[in-house]
Amino acid sequence: MMKKITNRGLHRDFAYFYLGLIIAFSFSGIILNHRQNWYPMNYTYESKPFQLEIPVDKKELTKDYFLKNTEELGTYDGHRIRDGKLRVYFKGNAILDADAISGKGTIEYKRKVPFLGHTMYLHKSTNNFWIWYSDIFGIAMLVIAFTGVLIPMGKKGFKARGWKLAMLGMVIPILFLIFFS
Repeated sequence: MMKKITNRGLHRDFAYFYLGLIIAFSFSGIILNHRQNWYPMNYTYESKPFQLEIPVDKKELTKDYFLKNTEELGTYDGHRIRDGKLRVYFKGNAILDADAISGKGTIEYKRKVPFLGHTMYLHKSTNNFWIWYSDIFGIAMLVIAFTGVLIPMGKKGFKARGWKLAMLGMVIPILFLIFFS
């Protein structure tokens, strides 16, 4: 015999199922909001000075150049040059920051911060499976929100006062978008 599905049951079961992800995304979302001041995804466990021989012609700073000239640092994973600064990425969380003219710089080896770094990885992941799972989570959050609105009845219900609080809660993001975006 099939049980009747209620708003309260849907709300409860989705909230139970996604509790871990709600907590992880809440932590990492707060951290990502403040990443200019504090970014605990990785920590540096080793740092060494490094001198990179920079070619006279900057057009020679290509993938092949870095594969040949930085192989002792790790497996090349990409690079960028911005405002006279060179950054070379290596698989396994190593980063070389150097002056794009002199080549003087530092190689840092990093590790993911336990729990916080991992939750941030989940929040930022571009893995196809994870994107689909996160989309399903987003839909579940909508179910949690809408069923949560429909649970209370009477003078504390949505029709009586809940709609006023919901409207007030929507005004703040709308004002932010109007004045700050």
